[in-house]
Amino acid sequence: MDKRTELTARNILPAKKEAELQGPPPSLYDGPESSYRLAFTDEKFLLRDELRPVRMQLELLKPELVQKEQGIESTIVIFGSARIVPPDVAQRLLSDAKSANNETAIRIAENHVRMSRYYDEAQRFGALVTQKSRQLASPIYVVTGGGPGIMEAGNRGAHEVGGKSIGLNIVLPHEQAPNPYITPELCFQFHYFGLRKMHFLMRSIGLVCFPGGFGTLDEMFEVLTLIQTGKCRRRPILLFGREFWSKLVNFEHLVETGMISEVDLQLFKFVESAEEAWEALEAEYGFDIPATEIGDLGSFDMED
Repeated sequence: MDKRTELTARNILPAKKEAELQGPPPSLYDGPESSYRLAFTDEKFLLRDELRPVRMQLELLKPELVQKEQGIESTIVIFGSARIVPPDVAQRLLSDAKSANNETAIRIAENHVRMSRYYDEAQRFGALVTQKSRQLASPIYVVTGGGPGIMEAGNRGAHEVGGKSIGLNIVLPHEQAPNPYITPELCFQFHYFGLRKMHFLMRSIGLVCFPGGFGTLDEMFEVLTLIQTGKCRRRPILLFGREFWSKLVNFEHLVETGMISEVDLQLFKFVESAEEAWEALEAEYGFDIPATEIGDLGSFDMED
């Protein structure tokens, strides 16, 4: 090692090296009650209640650092039900129900068929975002909750046109396995819902909400509240399927009763197709204008 290299060399061994060098503890300190293990390799220590702030910090940092390393600056978030199945699966369920002459199963399967069009649109939208944004100075990456249904469809669309996409999975008693279309190095798992929600928003230039249940409603209304109250920058919120959302939420009633202002209805827009959703984003950001005229999209962080 030459003198110049010595001047800038690390003075302390990196933690990774220390962990590798650490052999088995002496027999006297090898029991479960021993505190001999390095703190950052001691899982029992890291999982203590008192270490929750450290675990939250790690859960914020890991996806942030990986996405920075991957050069990801702009994202489109796709929310939607984990229970919506692809059209071919819906048709098979209906065929099986009819073969069994099961009226209840037929009714459920017919609903799956009706809702499966949203899987198609989410898949096409994921592909459209990935293809169209390749020509931008800052490509846009699809982000989903990482699970099945609409989430799978969004990741699948990006994957099938050769693009990367992100999955922000959450540990749950069910529906927790990541779908197979997420880019492996961008497939994350969260324990804390709050930190997962932060990562949905930190790089997003738009949010697209497909029909869904409690989880989708929770995510959608949190974003609407943050924008309404000025806690994060305004960005397009697109609701897929006017009929579904109008039946589910009586937005006009909220205005009539003074619970929200009429101007709050401008925080979101209804769309019916992948193309209409992309056109709404184009109109907002001028994607059809040369990048030199509109500058880099950059990131849209929430308030620190």
